[in-house]
Amino acid sequence: MLVLTLESTFVGKLKNSAFFDKQNGKLMSKFLSASIGRKILMSVTGLFLVIFVAVHLCLNILLIFDNSGDLFNMAAHFMATNPLIKVMEPVLALGFFVHIIWSFIVTLQNMKARPISYNVGNKSKTTSWASKNMLILGSLVLVFLVIHLMNFFLKIKFNSASLGEVEVMQAGSLVKMENAYALVSTLFINSSLYCIIYIVGAVLLGLHLTHGFWSAFQTIGLNNKIWKSRLGIIAIAYAIIIAVGYSVIPLYFMLGFSK
Repeated sequence: MLVLTLESTFVGKLKNSAFFDKQNGKLMSKFLSASIGRKILMSVTGLFLVIFVAVHLCLNILLIFDNSGDLFNMAAHFMATNPLIKVMEPVLALGFFVHIIWSFIVTLQNMKARPISYNVGNKSKTTSWASKNMLILGSLVLVFLVIHLMNFFLKIKFNSASLGEVEVMQAGSLVKMENAYALVSTLFINSSLYCIIYIVGAVLLGLHLTHGFWSAFQTIGLNNKIWKSRLGIIAIAYAIIIAVGYSVIPLYFMLGFSK
């Protein structure tokens, strides 16, 4: 039933949009130039972001469950060597980056189309702070992402030799793998500044998701009163899990629980 609702609403939006040729019943080529086209692309790529951060939290949270680092190293090794993950990770990452870039493009287009800002008194009182500052939040999240990639992802992906190797017992035999745990834990233990940056970044990401999560589903069809209310609750719960989950990791090392 939910799938049928999504499909009928989504198709209905397309047919009523500016890029649908009602005479020929075909989609016009200028999909991205239409308002609904831009919103759909933002929504779909936004869902990539939702999945991307959830998957990486599931991996990173293992840092606090095993001080030997074996559990995290095994998970990181699995992510780096599994064929399915090798395909999924760049696809999710691409959707993530398209979402970021496209958000800037859409914002600039909207600013050009509406050079005079709305009167503050006309803004809806129900509009959340996060929804009114999505570009600012997104920009700050992007800064956090770049710092994170420079410190972890790029070193693990393209300079794994510098990490050193460890032998981990896996399925009854010793398996050699990169010591990704040492890289991450050492930075968190030795740099309180990075821990604070990481925590602030996690909170900003959570704020960004409080609006972005339900907004993405609303655009693709779940925009009636019942589902809007449900998605609002789910969005807040999801955002809290993401923000707290990512914040706990640096706090764990910062407070000395890894010793």
